[in-house]
Amino acid sequence: MTTTPQVTDPNTTEEEVKDNKFVIYQMMTRLFGNKKATNKTYGTVQENGVGKFNDITDKALQEIKNLGATHVWYTGVLEHALMTDYTKFGIPLDDADVIKGRAGSPYAIKDYYDVNPDLAVDVRKRMAEFEALVQRTHKNNLKVLIDFVPNHVARYYGSDAKPKGVEDFGSQDDKSVSFKLSNNFYYIPGQTLQVPKTYNPLSGTFKGPQEDGKFNETPAKASGNDVFSSTPSVDDWFETVKLNYGVDYQNNRTAHFSPTPDTWNKMRDILLFWAGKGVDGFRCDMAEMVPVEFWAWVIPQVKAQYPTITFIAEIYNPKAYQTYIKTGGFDFLYDKVGLYDGLRRLMENKGQGNTAEITKVWREESRGISNHMLRFLENHDEQRVASTEFAGTPWAAVPAMTVSATLGSGPVMIYFGQEVGEPGKGHEGFQGEDGRTTIFDYWGVPAHQAWMNGGKFDGGKLTEDQQRLRAFYTKLLNLSTSREAILKGKFYALTAEEGTAPAGVYAYLRHTAKEQVLVLVNFNRQSSNYALSLAPTAFTAMGLDAKGSFILQDLLTDTPPLFFQPSVKTSITLAPMSAHVFLLQKK
Repeated sequence: MTTTPQVTDPNTTEEEVKDNKFVIYQMMTRLFGNKKATNKTYGTVQENGVGKFNDITDKALQEIKNLGATHVWYTGVLEHALMTDYTKFGIPLDDADVIKGRAGSPYAIKDYYDVNPDLAVDVRKRMAEFEALVQRTHKNNLKVLIDFVPNHVARYYGSDAKPKGVEDFGSQDDKSVSFKLSNNFYYIPGQTLQVPKTYNPLSGTFKGPQEDGKFNETPAKASGNDVFSSTPSVDDWFETVKLNYGVDYQNNRTAHFSPTPDTWNKMRDILLFWAGKGVDGFRCDMAEMVPVEFWAWVIPQVKAQYPTITFIAEIYNPKAYQTYIKTGGFDFLYDKVGLYDGLRRLMENKGQGNTAEITKVWREESRGISNHMLRFLENHDEQRVASTEFAGTPWAAVPAMTVSATLGSGPVMIYFGQEVGEPGKGHEGFQGEDGRTTIFDYWGVPAHQAWMNGGKFDGGKLTEDQQRLRAFYTKLLNLSTSREAILKGKFYALTAEEGTAPAGVYAYLRHTAKEQVLVLVNFNRQSSNYALSLAPTAFTAMGLDAKGSFILQDLLTDTPPLFFQPSVKTSITLAPMSAHVFLLQKK
């Protein structure tokens, strides 16, 4: 069928398209360097192993760089509650009754001024080992991102590494009232926290430290997911407590921002502390659960001292996107409720997806925020593409990842193991069998370990299929940061809602005055025939003369060049789950 070109926003000027393209390689730091393959459900750190900062070698970083990454997001760096006993190093023991998994949630922060002792070879020198990793990352021409977790902390928060003069969260709170501007936490006066009765930390397989059902918190604090009750459910974030940014949730969400809430000042100092360690940016956990007024206050202060630092918001409310960029000052936002969700429906092979959703996303986000959206298919919260719970094959990611990387000029992210088809199998412990790689348990990641090859990081144990998949990601990610049309080109949709292309096929142009590319993808699990016929309006939009013949040179695959004339339909056979990025050149 013939495409119907469509100029989605003819008023966008080329100068308005900003090059914000970079590639984030996210790793769960405790899993990345782990060489053990025991993978026992609820296994201890001794049984299942744990990766260290020092496992992330120069060789590993060079291979991440070669993959096409520009940034590494080290997930789970800050010290959080866990079941492993580090008391001999002066680190207080955590209570298993309020810990999820043996290794604990990296988002139940126990000390904002320290790093996870699990990640250190020498626990006493854990901060020095992290600082060395930052330096090593920079030496390999990669930037460092870490999590900033502003909304909640572990049930037991206590910093033993805080700088002199810093007071712990809650140390000066008035616990007799539910809300007070100077308090760091919210309280349920006169009540004791009841750990969910259905929660058994290790399913009876092991009695962990203080796993006795006697965790005592009086008065109870509100849970991290805005549950203002002393009896949170097992599905709540009961292992965390909500931080107070001056919003009285139980009194019509009344905001009290003057004088500046104590929590604001404490959080600013924490951000400045890590920026001072050489961190290049923060992925801000559940940013929309913190009032935008805080971000508008804190981000300029941090950038005044560290102008190039980057702030990325985990956010799921499209109605708040504009506010968190223009008012809050965020550089980038998650594009989860939008592009990810639409692509997922196309990848799942259930007949529920529609390529028109891609155009809809672009149209909505083209109003000033498209270049601020971080695109991805996997991260620590989402199911693995190759899992049976998602697409069942890693190759379903080929068209979707191509769209994610080339649709706009904003950043794209890949999760470690995605590039070699990690399926997320196994009942790890608290995480369960759900198609995800655990964030709560000690574990080995088999497909990633095959690439890691005992620390050689040479892909020596990958199958031929895995090698081909990694080669695809390498080509795609590198071209996405090297081609002018992808970096700052305008967008021209060739596939419109009226279905002028085969179902499951999507096409668009990215173009500047110097370079034009045609992106063509097939989400179907069978071959599709696509009839290319660019209308004169498409050439006008690109500033090209439609007369004569043109060459389409595929930048993504090794297929021979295609020749076409604008007035003649050119049939292109698309392989199942395939993608092409054609460079358009005059013959």
